[in-house]
Amino acid sequence: MLNSRAATKPERPRPVAGFEDIACAWDVALGHWCAKILPGEFYITRTDEAITTVLGSCISACIRDPMVGVGGMNHFMLPEDTTQGKSTWLDEDAGLATRYGSFAMESLVNGLLKLGARRERLEVKLFGGGHILNVGIDVGDRNIEFARRFLKTEGFSVVAEDVGLNVPRRVVYFPTTGKVRVKHLRTLDTREIAQREQQYLRKTVDKPATGEIELF
Repeated sequence: MLNSRAATKPERPRPVAGFEDIACAWDVALGHWCAKILPGEFYITRTDEAITTVLGSCISACIRDPMVGVGGMNHFMLPEDTTQGKSTWLDEDAGLATRYGSFAMESLVNGLLKLGARRERLEVKLFGGGHILNVGIDVGDRNIEFARRFLKTEGFSVVAEDVGLNVPRRVVYFPTTGKVRVKHLRTLDTREIAQREQQYLRKTVDKPATGEIELF
């Protein structure tokens, strides 16, 4: 029997300005409106919504300020290193990966700060980075390495994580409470997810992140 919350579909909460186009649907099993983000997207909410995504080699940071009730999730993958000779993959001045990853992380953090969050109160959880792509480099490990380095450099600590391993994941984040549900998906799902991520990986090289963002 469904609980009363799941049985009665409430009106969708008003999304934060700028996130109206993110797909959002009522999830009967969760009893919540649930925003679904894809690679290259992020979503921020200040209402009792859930945010979900499926991760292979990609990384998602789930970040919230529990005092003001705002939180969000991103979903990103760093581009391949196409450098000839000495690698600049994670070079802070020249590396495409660093610019791309920083754009993804700073977009989420700055969006929270604009809604009243405070840096010193931010709670960070990290997911993804599975070893599922066969492209000559371990994309998952490099994504994890970047995310941890970025967070350490910016003074954020990770309070929980589920990263690495040879599995894709479905992640559901509840920013209001900070609760996260993580499901390791079947091996049969890995091929389809890997194919989608390989397509996305090629796009990040062709159309890298643009614009300069600095943390407040």
